Amino acid sequence: MFVCAGCGTDLTAPVSRVALPVHADYGAWEELHPPLMDPGTYAAEPRSVVVIAPGDSRGMALIPEKCAGYCMGIDGRDGPNLACEGCGRAVATRRDDCGLWQVVWLEADAVRRVPSGLPAVPVPGWDQPDLEAYAVPPVELDGSWSRRWQAAVPVALAHLVVACEGRPVELPGPLAALVGATAGCLPAGPPVLTSSLAGPGTPVPGPGGADVLLVPRHPVTGETWRPPYGAAPPVVPLDIGVWAHLALPGETSPLPASGTLPEGVLRDDYPLPLRPRHAFRPHHRAFGDTLMRLPGIHRPQLRAHHDRYGGPGPY
Repeated sequence: MFVCAGCGTDLTAPVSRVALPVHADYGAWEELHPPLMDPGTYAAEPRSVVVIAPGDSRGMALIPEKCAGYCMGIDGRDGPNLACEGCGRAVATRRDDCGLWQVVWLEADAVRRVPSGLPAVPVPGWDQPDLEAYAVPPVELDGSWSRRWQAAVPVALAHLVVACEGRPVELPGPLAALVGATAGCLPAGPPVLTSSLAGPGTPVPGPGGADVLLVPRHPVTGETWRPPYGAAPPVVPLDIGVWAHLALPGETSPLPASGTLPEGVLRDDYPLPLRPRHAFRPHHRAFGDTLMRLPGIHRPQLRAHHDRYGGPGPY
């Protein structure tokens, strides 16, 4: 848990560290979002801050004069807006405005991490993944695309472009139709490389089976899954929620095993798959932002992508 560095007041419930979600910086404009973090978890962000779910905050009060926002909440534009109730020190920033995942960012120099006294939460290994628990459907109940998918897919495509060194690549079946609308992300032209899903609980393509593997990112450590054999193709990390949904078997048939339903009989006990209202739209910044952070983007083969996404946008 985290306490105030000044007076020791408890500022969070007991929390366990997990990887920062790849969609942390990518929300949908003028829409309210759920919390970024699951209850009881925290992530350390490279900019020297710690992120928790708002529901895990304790002993903090809003600073009224620092609660500006766009229209639906607080966006953190004025800096830390939460003060320690023990000593009044500014210790964190609450963000919950439209287009932002709901979070509380703890200022690293204003808090201390201390043992909670509870048993440590074990880190699941790659040999025991619960894919159904991790899987995130691509379509929300209202027919809109999952905001997590809209960020995670272009992030993975940026890694794929660099892994393929700018050469056209054929996506695995489950992704091929989905990203057809993301023209400009992947290199144009007939595919010269192939990619495949691989990971725990799925068959690993043998040598020559695929040029690039799309594999899950560990939800706790953030590490990329690696094939068990040595000489493996390059791997591209994919959000485990997206990867697990793609890797799971498809829906079973609503038809009886003996044949078709009798004429005039309809089933109302089998949920129909959710259908999106429009074509898949990746987050407008997720691909370019990720691409420009990857070291390989400076290779000569990726000059066109570097020049296109190296500026301030729009892309």
